[in-house]
Amino acid sequence: MDFTAGEILPLYKPYGWTSFQIVSKVRYILSRHCGVKRMKVGHAGTLDPLATGVLLLCTGKATKRIEELQSHTKEYVADLQLGATTPSFDLEHPINATYPYEHITREMVEATLKEFVGTIAQRPPLFSACKVDGKRAYKLARDGSDIELAPKQIQIDEIELLDYSLPKITIRVVCGKGTYIRSLARDIGEALQSGAHLTRLERTRIGDTRIEQCIHPEEFQYWINTLD
Repeated sequence: MDFTAGEILPLYKPYGWTSFQIVSKVRYILSRHCGVKRMKVGHAGTLDPLATGVLLLCTGKATKRIEELQSHTKEYVADLQLGATTPSFDLEHPINATYPYEHITREMVEATLKEFVGTIAQRPPLFSACKVDGKRAYKLARDGSDIELAPKQIQIDEIELLDYSLPKITIRVVCGKGTYIRSLARDIGEALQSGAHLTRLERTRIGDTRIEQCIHPEEFQYWINTLD
């Protein structure tokens, strides 16, 4: 493999790791392997620290393809807890409100999920990397600023209910660029006349690259050694 000319590497992002930590580790190993001071490495599509799954890394001249790769369809599997919300729409922050959920039936969930298929307007999470007047939204949120992000058009191709075990449901989502599954969880909760937040998120596919093909960062050095 020619990492300087450019390669696309499928990495598995573990729970608790940031996307940047994956890039940093891979860059260090590749730089030593190729005998260069600093290998050019970037990722196509950030995953939150609490999420896991497919993270595509581009090396060398392949970093020019990052925007192209970010536009590929993505697939996620997510656990939602109904009846409760958090400020970040996930487990990064504690529950701030609770709602009834006993009225929610499997049939209600399946009917509600269908409402989110297609081109929809989605409001990004306040605790996100979206910019407001040049500043990251999550920084403004942590400073206590009272802001509301404008909705954006996103595309959701499929939503499937994989498990219904109140107050938890598990869904599979196939979607386009810019979709926040955390926001989708919030919106599903509201549509069910309750609340919801994300408790687990795994990106299982980007384009044709599936999670089964991914290299764990702790095994990347071993994988590199097998190329010699």
